[in-house]
Amino acid sequence: MSFTVAIVGRPNVGKSTLFNRLVGKKLALVDDTPGVTRDRRPGDAKLIDLKFTIIDTAGLEEAGPETLEGRMRAQTEAAVDDADLTLFVVDAKSGLTPLDKTFGELLRRSGKPVVLVANKSEARGSDAGFYDAYTLGLGEPVPISAEHGQGMIDLRDAIVETLGEERAFPEADDEAETNIDVRDSDLADDGEDEAEPEYDETKPLRVAIIGRPNAGKSTLINRFLGEDRLLTGPEAGITRDSISVEWEWRDRTIKMFDTAGMRKKARVQEKLEKLSVADALRSIRFAETVVIVFDATIPFEKQDLQLVDLVLREGRAAVLAFNKWDLVEDTQAVLADLREKTERLLPQARGLRAVPISGQTGYGLDKLMQSIIDTDKVWNKRISTARLNRWLDGVQTQHPPPAVSGRRLKLKYMTQVKARPPAFMVSCTRPDALPESYIRYLINGLRADFDIPGVPIRMHFKAGENPFEGRKKKR
Repeated sequence: MSFTVAIVGRPNVGKSTLFNRLVGKKLALVDDTPGVTRDRRPGDAKLIDLKFTIIDTAGLEEAGPETLEGRMRAQTEAAVDDADLTLFVVDAKSGLTPLDKTFGELLRRSGKPVVLVANKSEARGSDAGFYDAYTLGLGEPVPISAEHGQGMIDLRDAIVETLGEERAFPEADDEAETNIDVRDSDLADDGEDEAEPEYDETKPLRVAIIGRPNAGKSTLINRFLGEDRLLTGPEAGITRDSISVEWEWRDRTIKMFDTAGMRKKARVQEKLEKLSVADALRSIRFAETVVIVFDATIPFEKQDLQLVDLVLREGRAAVLAFNKWDLVEDTQAVLADLREKTERLLPQARGLRAVPISGQTGYGLDKLMQSIIDTDKVWNKRISTARLNRWLDGVQTQHPPPAVSGRRLKLKYMTQVKARPPAFMVSCTRPDALPESYIRYLINGLRADFDIPGVPIRMHFKAGENPFEGRKKKR
């Protein structure tokens, strides 16, 4: 990307709508409620022939530094400092407010390049608000409609004029640039490619962090990054958008997704919270490994167990993180209790890795990352067909399938059809009659004998082809 642009403005002027327009996807949550966006969200933008990094920010508000609004403003100011250019968005429909003038003055004095954008200019009666924007002293406003895509050519010209053509169009090898959305790449990775016998230690890893509200997810990611990149605080439900951040751990690129806290479905009533939860669910589907953050002081709530079950049903690799370990007094007794409850309450994925951590102090973070890598290795595991069939013969000899309606069931052949997660196909007689108890016996045997702990295992059964089927019976 050639340069970085930050979108700023007071709440509800259309910053996230403009962000979605420039990146070409509905990545940022958009709602009529003011103050939806709270964290900085970066994205790869394209505007006609311009390619750059765009940053969506929280609405600028006047508030004390200790308040939630004050912390949101600090995040926005950090985005402006990091950007090469700022798009200051005002609402031409409702006109200027004292808040617009206050922050316009701050941007004018900062000396940073600014493009004034008058959004919602397609609305009836917006002319007065558009001409009023000249009083901010930031140059000629660019009239646009982020929702309808009007005025984008004028916005492009204003950006080029402000930055200069040399800065806007740096010499670069365009063929070397790759603009792959996380969702598209995940779909490509989930293909049934069996030519991957060894685990790639250098491949970038996508990790989603989920949990109940106020479990410490954003604090955990900030500790990994070593900076206050994500908005945190004592209030529950601060995070709304799923924000991705990149960093390196032992020379491996890690892309982490911070998600909104997910409450019980019956308690989610507001439209905005539903959008946040839907965004979190989307992050789970397109991640590789999912870390479920538990509050160690009140672990294994019903919602915690449902989140783990959701991750396993989606086929993702799961790791449990018991956060706020610095608040636990009798650590040995609590740890033993947590291990026992993990095995007893989550039997659908025996061997789930569970790590006590503290996002506040940094305790256990290296161990958590190693558990994530180890789980991802298991999730990508492949087993040769020859080994599987030798194992299948052995387990049938030790514990043969039961007879159903007086007829013995026979498992003939077994192969692994895909990884991520491991999935197996078994050819057998009368697959519909195979009891669930025997299927669990096979899955547990696979886990133990081939060392596949803590990840979902898919097992499918099909009947072998009958060469005489369809032939007429001879007299």
